[in-house]
Amino acid sequence: MLRKDLKNWKDIIFLWGLLHRSLLIRRNCNLYDRKIIGWALSGNMETFNTTIPALQMAFKNRCAQQGMIFHSDRGVQYCAQDFRSILKALCPTIVQSMSRKANCWDNACAESFFGTLKREVEFLDGKYSAQKVRQEVFMFIEAYYNRIRAHSTIDFKAPDKFILRTCGIGLTVYT
Repeated sequence: MLRKDLKNWKDIIFLWGLLHRSLLIRRNCNLYDRKIIGWALSGNMETFNTTIPALQMAFKNRCAQQGMIFHSDRGVQYCAQDFRSILKALCPTIVQSMSRKANCWDNACAESFFGTLKREVEFLDGKYSAQKVRQEVFMFIEAYYNRIRAHSTIDFKAPDKFILRTCGIGLTVYT
């Protein structure tokens, strides 16, 4: 029997946003439970420093399933042969999907996350070191966003609490 969170795992959004001058973040989000399952910070936009580490983290945190869709914007990192090869190696049956040209609504979930990050993390104003920003982004995603922050699309629960309630799988949930 498939776990409910994986069976209903329809899309993964994977894109970037500028955080701290040249410090960029890439993140993967499971649309079923809104959990950030993979992310990477980098000082440049090279595929091997951003998209691939975030992708590898996502597959380390969640098992691949038949019929999964990987959705992203049309960035060059997602079209790169290196990225596409690793994506297929991690999940041979995955379908890669990209946003329609000039259609920002395709990535509304990701844009919402980046808006939340910019509003709720005070260390993104360019006054702090890259190390401090990395530390704060880690704490925001791993300790707050995935474990505590309520999401309206999942019955005002935090992603980890939602997974625990709906799937009954063993997660450590901090309140």
